[in-house]
Amino acid sequence: MKLNTLILGLCSASLLAVAAHAESITIATVNNGDMIRMQKLTDDFTSKNPGIELNWVTLEENVLRERVTTDIATKGGQYDVMTIGTYEVPIWAKQNWLLPLDNLGADYDAGDIIPAIAGGLSVDGKLYAAPFYGESSFIMYRKDLMEKAGLTMPDAPTWEFVADAARKMTDRDNDINGICLRGKAGWGENMAFLTATSNSFGARWFDENWKPQFEQPEWKNTLQFYVDLMNDAGPAGASSNGFNENLALFQQGKCGMWIDATVAASFVSNPKDSTVADKVSYALAPDTGLGKRGNWLWAWSLGIPAGSQKADAAQKFVAWATSKEYLALVAEKEGWANVPPGTRTSLYENPKYQEAAPFAKMTLDSINAADPTKPTVKPVPYVGVQFVAIPEFQGLGTTVGQLFSAALAGQMSVDDALKQAQDAATATMTEGGYIQ
Repeated sequence: MKLNTLILGLCSASLLAVAAHAESITIATVNNGDMIRMQKLTDDFTSKNPGIELNWVTLEENVLRERVTTDIATKGGQYDVMTIGTYEVPIWAKQNWLLPLDNLGADYDAGDIIPAIAGGLSVDGKLYAAPFYGESSFIMYRKDLMEKAGLTMPDAPTWEFVADAARKMTDRDNDINGICLRGKAGWGENMAFLTATSNSFGARWFDENWKPQFEQPEWKNTLQFYVDLMNDAGPAGASSNGFNENLALFQQGKCGMWIDATVAASFVSNPKDSTVADKVSYALAPDTGLGKRGNWLWAWSLGIPAGSQKADAAQKFVAWATSKEYLALVAEKEGWANVPPGTRTSLYENPKYQEAAPFAKMTLDSINAADPTKPTVKPVPYVGVQFVAIPEFQGLGTTVGQLFSAALAGQMSVDDALKQAQDAATATMTEGGYIQ
C-alpha cells in the first residue's frame, strides 16, 4: 500500500513538473473560415506537443492589422505567432521585426512551397513567414455567353480580346454586363486590381529613384482603358463595387466576365449559391504582350515577431499549421475541397484535389504567373505585385484609389485623376525621404 502511494505521489509530481514547464504561446489570427477551422483541429498539434499550450486572439481583419502592427512596432510582445499578409512580411523583415523561419523541422519540406508564394514571403532568400493560404487572380467567365458572342476564350488572353468580348457579351436589355471589375476605392480594393492591371500595361508606381510615374503614358493607357471598358460593358454604379458586390452580380448571372481572386472560383461554381455554376470556366488574367499579366499575388501567413520569448515553440506551431500533414488532416476531416489553397506544389499534383477543385490548375498557373520580386516590365526599387511594399503605401494607395474611383464615376477626368495621383505620390515620397 505504501509502495502504491509512493508511486502515485511520484507520478503526480511528474505531471506537476510537466505542467510547470508547459509553454503557452499566443496566436493572433483573422476570423476567416480557414483560421476558425484550424483552431478546431489543434488537438492534433497539442497531442503531438504536450508541453505547448495555445492561446488564441481571433480578430476581424482590419482590427487584426491594427493590433499586430502596433504590437510589433512597439515590441509589445503580446503575440508569439501573428497572421500577416504578403504586404507586411517584406517590410517587417527589413525592419528586423520578424524572425527568420529556419527551424521548421527536417520533414517540413519548404521546397514544396509554391515559388511565387515563397518569394513574396522571403527577404534575401530567407523565409520570414509561412503561408497558410494563397491566391492570385484570374478570369471567371460564362461559357454560354462567350459562345453566343461567337468567341472562344483562350487560356491566356490579351486585354484586347477581353475588351472586345466584354462589349459583345453586354446585353443591357437583359441586365447582362460584359464584365464586372472592382471600382470601390481602397489600396486592397480597386487598387489591387488596377495596380496588377497596370503591370501588364507596362506601368509602375515609381521609377528606380522612387519618382512617381502617374504622368507617364503607361498609366494613362491603363486608366483610360479601364474607364472606357467599364462605361461600355460594366454594371451601373461600378465605382461602389468591390469583391463582394461583383461576386453577387456574377452569381446572379449579371456578368459575362469577372476578373478577381482565384478563391472566388469555389463560390461561383457552387450550385447552392450560384445560378450560373454549370456555365463557368476560367482563364489567366490578360496581358498586352509585354511579358506581364494583370494578376496579383497574396497569402495569409504565419510569422513570429522578433520580440517573442518562445520562438522555438512558436516555430513548432507554424510548422504544423502550414505543413503537408495539416492539409491531409483537413482533407480527412472536411474533404479536399476545403483544404487551404495556394501554398504547396504537391497539393496541385494530388489527383484527389484536382478532382474536387476543377479550377486548381488555372489557380496554380495564375499564382506562378506573378513575380513579386520583378512585378513590372521596367525595373523598380520595390517588391509586391498589387501593392508597393513600403509603409506609406496603405495611405497613398487608398488616396489614389479614391481618385481613380472618382474617374470611373465620371466625377473627374482620367487626366485630372492621374495628375492628382502624381501630386499626392510626390508629396508622400518627399515627406518620407525617398526623393528630394
